[in-house]
Amino acid sequence: MPIFLKKELPFEGELGLWKISEDESYFLNRLSLFDDEKKYLNRLNNKRRLEHLASRYLLHLMSGREIRGACLKDEYGKPYLENSDYHISFSHSNQMVAVIGSPSIVGIDIQKYVDKITRIQHKFLSNHELEYVKDSDAKEKLHILWGAKESLYKAYGRKKVEFKEHLAIDNFKWDGFTSQFQGKINIDQHSSIHNLYAMEIDNYMLVYSIQKEQ
Repeated sequence: MPIFLKKELPFEGELGLWKISEDESYFLNRLSLFDDEKKYLNRLNNKRRLEHLASRYLLHLMSGREIRGACLKDEYGKPYLENSDYHISFSHSNQMVAVIGSPSIVGIDIQKYVDKITRIQHKFLSNHELEYVKDSDAKEKLHILWGAKESLYKAYGRKKVEFKEHLAIDNFKWDGFTSQFQGKINIDQHSSIHNLYAMEIDNYMLVYSIQKEQ
């Protein structure tokens, strides 16, 4: 299907959503994959292959390029677009794929609502953050908090991150549709502040982060 959502970002760049209804051949016929991309694709199972192809095709459409650049991973596994100054991030859940690109450091997460998140909240939220979800919109706020921490993790782009200890989310209000707030990364010698944006769309929670200039 066409792009499900395309949105310009507050500080330049854009994000896009694609709801997958196609098979692999649709994307393979429209993508000229580079050798490193083909090798990585061959290591994935069928579901992950389809999500991977959809995200790369969406990224290419968003880039506006006639000839696509290779989408590769750095030494930590963080994706980047070859010969581009834009930072990028991907996410997928169920049939939905999300992509974000910006001159600023960004991260993105999309999650279809799941009940099990209430059972694991203590694993990724600090005691202070657990206080945010003691009201009638706890389900939505839990998905926002999870998405916010996933977005920060992807923005940071390195391993060995403890969600409870290294990623902190400021309290926020949820009006049933959107929210804007801030989060912080503090790990080793790294410290950064990020603007966070959440929106509900088609029974999914979309959250993305944009790092503030230091």
